[in-house]
Amino acid sequence: MSNTPLNLLIVEDDQILATSLKMMAPDGFKVYLVQKPELIPDHVFFHGALVDMHLTVQSHSEPDGPIVIQKLIKKNPQTEIVAMSGILDRALMEKAIKAGAQRFLAKPLLAEEVIAVLEKIEAYWNLRQFTYEKFSTKNHLVGKSHETDLLRKKIAQLKMERTAILIEGETGTGKEVVAQLIAGQDGQKPFVSVNCSAVTDTLFESEFFGHVKGAFTGADTNKIGYCEAAHGGNLFLDEIEALPLNQQAKLLRFIESGEFKKVGGKENQFSQTRIIAASNIPLKTLIADKKFREDLYFRLSANLIEIAPLRNRQDDIFELANYFIDLEKPRRNKELDPEAIEVLASYSWPGNVRELKRICEQLVLTSPLPIIRSDDVRNLIFRPNTTASVEEFDHTQSLEYFLNTKEKQFIENSLQKTKDIEKSAELLKISKSNLYKKIKDLGIQYE
Repeated sequence: MSNTPLNLLIVEDDQILATSLKMMAPDGFKVYLVQKPELIPDHVFFHGALVDMHLTVQSHSEPDGPIVIQKLIKKNPQTEIVAMSGILDRALMEKAIKAGAQRFLAKPLLAEEVIAVLEKIEAYWNLRQFTYEKFSTKNHLVGKSHETDLLRKKIAQLKMERTAILIEGETGTGKEVVAQLIAGQDGQKPFVSVNCSAVTDTLFESEFFGHVKGAFTGADTNKIGYCEAAHGGNLFLDEIEALPLNQQAKLLRFIESGEFKKVGGKENQFSQTRIIAASNIPLKTLIADKKFREDLYFRLSANLIEIAPLRNRQDDIFELANYFIDLEKPRRNKELDPEAIEVLASYSWPGNVRELKRICEQLVLTSPLPIIRSDDVRNLIFRPNTTASVEEFDHTQSLEYFLNTKEKQFIENSLQKTKDIEKSAELLKISKSNLYKKIKDLGIQYE
């Protein structure tokens, strides 16, 4: 995170209110107060702005707040703007949002709400402006793509929020990194990470809720469970899709009440914990297959974050690759040739960011020159039997899910090639009725 203060503009003609707003601003902001639009400094990049909608003294005048917002956005499209007004006219609110404001606050302003909004703006810019420190163990969200910037905004919006969060994305997209960034915004609080696929059915309650001494054979001491350990902080449940239905029911009861009972214990205990769950598979598809509880999904998805696969955010590949290669400096001082970056961008990255990181580590190790060439990249990612291709197989998925996915791709490819049901059926060596059934069952879009 950069130590440079963020610039906050407050455009408000009420001097007392403007001064109050300045006092509410977190320490990370340098505040500029102006009462008239024409006094807004032209040389300053504003990271955030609070703009009153009615800055003219004439009651019959059109509100000039939206015009101010438009000018600010035209100059700095990345400015996070908050509109303010005591007149809650629907048309005015819509006009402010269309002009570029991210949210609208009603007057009289509530201090807690204003502070929360400013803290979220600060959190967003802190995610954008991290300063890379050599050997730092802190997580960063690297990339300048539109998808990554939207992800930063979603993370920032969750600062100090206590409702459950669900993160969905393919394997290797960085779901745990996002979870840690969300948790890290709230200060030094517990962060307990659990891989649900590694929790056996017989030990679920002991692992999650703990047990008392003598509760079962081998329980020689009292044990604190994950839920208790995460009290006051965050419980990260990775690969939650791997939980069997009976375990999902037990987890749901804890999420709803915060209460749990240790194995062998007599009294209920309470843990105030925010649940952050992650899944490699969209949980809605599992609900349809009766493999995931719908009520648990609704509890977890109060705040849903979907991480785009790396192939859909190619603008991030350059920055990510350079970031991973810089991590090896000064021990291994290598640079990427522009043509090498083009080869990286042409690859589909089935293993996502995790695969890119591993490829960069191998490139730094195996490239003979200080400059990593396009041939060096090709030899790694396109060679036969390369480990990169092994990562196409997500072993957290069931065999049924994998086979259905491949069958769907195969049929879609045939339909695209022939543009005809009868020819496709002939090519696939199945009957037309069977092909129609598969199109319906696999959800294939065909006209």
